[in-house]
Amino acid sequence: MTIVVPRTPEDPLRGDLRLKSRMEMLQDSYLRAVAAAAGCTMAKPDPDDGIDWVLSHNSGLHTVDSQIDIKVQLKSTYQYDPNPPNGHVSVKLSNDRLVFMAAEPVIIHRVLVAMIIPKEVAAWVVATHDFLSLRHCAYWAVLTGLKPTGKEETSVKVSTANVFDDIALCAIMKRIGAGGKP
Repeated sequence: MTIVVPRTPEDPLRGDLRLKSRMEMLQDSYLRAVAAAAGCTMAKPDPDDGIDWVLSHNSGLHTVDSQIDIKVQLKSTYQYDPNPPNGHVSVKLSNDRLVFMAAEPVIIHRVLVAMIIPKEVAAWVVATHDFLSLRHCAYWAVLTGLKPTGKEETSVKVSTANVFDDIALCAIMKRIGAGGKP
């Protein structure tokens, strides 16, 4: 499906909010849409300790507890085109953050969600009467067991086979709810 970004004769006057803040807001919106479709609640740790969100999934069909939680770390990049041919997207994590995300054993599992975002802000959101599109896509990974390789930060590869959508989130929660791993 080809998405055409509608343009007005005059480009809209966008605010001066810094790009990184905008990218974080887009990721949060993507996560909110996925969580809503999966039937999850969301909580933002305050103060932010490096985990962006905690998602909770309630179901009487979970066997270990009726409420399953995961901690989510969001990352984004505009360095890739959609669906990169190499089969992964790389994002950088500080070594401290990687050690935290890769720790085991854990009671609440940790998931990294990496999103490819178009470099051009005007292409981020497309709305028509039929749909609202947030571009491009997010992918998920569990970093358990990974070790830092860089001096201060490490580049982490996230497979594009692991599309982060409501079906994937439900499957993650189902596995954890049965006593497994994400």
